[in-house]
Amino acid sequence: MDFKDDVQLDTSQVESGGRGGLPGGGLAVGGGAAGIIALIVALIFGINPGNITGGDPAPVGPSSNLGAQCKTGQDADQNEECRVVGVVNSIQEYWPTVLDGYRPAKTVLFSGGTNTGCGAADSSVGPFYCPSDQRVYLDLSFFDQLQSRFGAEGGPFAQAYVIGHEYGHHVQNLTGVLGKSQSDRQGPESGAVRVELQADCYAGAWAKNAYETGLFEKPFTQADIEQALSAAAAVGDDNIQKRAQGRVDPEGFTHGTSEQRVKWFSTGYQTGDPGRCDTFSGGI
Repeated sequence: MDFKDDVQLDTSQVESGGRGGLPGGGLAVGGGAAGIIALIVALIFGINPGNITGGDPAPVGPSSNLGAQCKTGQDADQNEECRVVGVVNSIQEYWPTVLDGYRPAKTVLFSGGTNTGCGAADSSVGPFYCPSDQRVYLDLSFFDQLQSRFGAEGGPFAQAYVIGHEYGHHVQNLTGVLGKSQSDRQGPESGAVRVELQADCYAGAWAKNAYETGLFEKPFTQADIEQALSAAAAVGDDNIQKRAQGRVDPEGFTHGTSEQRVKWFSTGYQTGDPGRCDTFSGGI
């Protein structure tokens, strides 16, 4: 994944550090092993985490000056925070071309903890989208955990997939689909699973069309896509449940299996058409 050296980055789309919390709805999590697994899965690529930490977040890490250090695509190739800026810029160049009324959403980079429109969150939450303030929240340390704890290959495009997935939730929020995950939160055919798989598909659709946004030197390679597929498989419900409790409980699914996540990202990527990302009409 290579950015054009001289392309200009728009750092206004990414904030560094925390922001004041707003009242937000909580995320209900049941007790017992199934409840613990549901919590783990909900936090990874979670949406609307609510008052997850049950109190004030850990201190926010020092803010970096994105505007000073992230100016061009060359910076994005050399600096992780600048790469996030470049990916966010590309995603938000793409979605207005296929979705009338698309409204940009900022990404907030934080370290340790932050307050959000959905409540307090710390680094254990992983990446998430908060519909209350329409922001994507990202602690970059998550990507190390994606490799060390969940067996993903890692790499720059694994990060791009995660960001694309979270912006998929923003699109769902704008189109009114996101609420289906809240009214039907668990099970292999649940609304929550269908919402997550659609967000995977949306990430794939962006990836197919990303070169056309003008930020990248060339279309993504198969090696790039393999990084995304590895990340998608790593955060499947079945993989996480096996690692956490040694068995698979489909009734506790909230995001879909590894096979499903790979399938739906691939559907978006192979077709390049978000209209093919309907996970609600039939089987998944």
